[in-house]
Amino acid sequence: MAVTAQMVKELREKTGAGMMDCKKALTETNGDMEQAIDFLREKGIAKAAKKADRIAAEGLTSILTEGNEAVILEVNSETDFVAKNEGFQTLVKELAQHLLKNKPATVEEALAQTIANGASVEEHINAAIAKIGEKLSLRRFAVVSKTDNDAFGAYLHMGGRISVLTVLEGSTDADAAKDISMHIAALRPKYVSRDQVSQDEIERERQVLTQQALNEGKPENIVAKMVEGRLGKYFEDVCVLDQTFVKNPDQKVRQFVESKGATLREFIRYEVGEGIEKREDNFAEEVMNQVNKQ
Repeated sequence: MAVTAQMVKELREKTGAGMMDCKKALTETNGDMEQAIDFLREKGIAKAAKKADRIAAEGLTSILTEGNEAVILEVNSETDFVAKNEGFQTLVKELAQHLLKNKPATVEEALAQTIANGASVEEHINAAIAKIGEKLSLRRFAVVSKTDNDAFGAYLHMGGRISVLTVLEGSTDADAAKDISMHIAALRPKYVSRDQVSQDEIERERQVLTQQALNEGKPENIVAKMVEGRLGKYFEDVCVLDQTFVKNPDQKVRQFVESKGATLREFIRYEVGEGIEKREDNFAEEVMNQVNKQ
């Protein structure tokens, strides 16, 4: 019996399992919907699906570098306990290796790819969910390349709570690149330089600063000059090259980079769970949840 897209959609809605898992289940059971549901349950995938509506805002970020290529990724779990689990940490390493080798363009593409053990990436994650007992998800990743004349700066903070990957062009000084990554982990800039800040964002900030100055009762004839000065402070907050270097308060990051004869091409900073609305569990409840799973 031919497996149709509608059948796959129906099975996904009933089980919450991934598209590739549903397609495989229907193929294996000759299109029988009830047997396909049982197939997913037997594989532990339906158990994973039950956790689909849980919030996974903990986990790990990580970086893997091999020669002139590197990958930075975030894999989420529901609790910080699981982030310290050896099985979860192994999963993060396996996903990093796969992403660096296969270079998918999106998370969706990655999940559909076949991992080293012959399963799809999605199936591999679901097997880990069945074993570990929490919702786990590959949230995001980026694959970055450089030349022999450049350096990667890979820095993991708090065991992977924050990861920063930088590319320093024109210098092979990996220590300098890592120092910049450490700075970025601490100060959380959004951009490399001012020319990356959109005109819309600059104008929006200018309007806010103008209104602030007027509300302070400053004369209109000096407000514009004041605003441009305060815009400079804004750029220091969001542009790493304009920031004071954490390892040398007498130096801007731009000066440090120039002292290495280099250019900071890009950086990627991941912090676990940023932008995800987290549960308001307290610590005691989290401990009890873990105890009850034993």
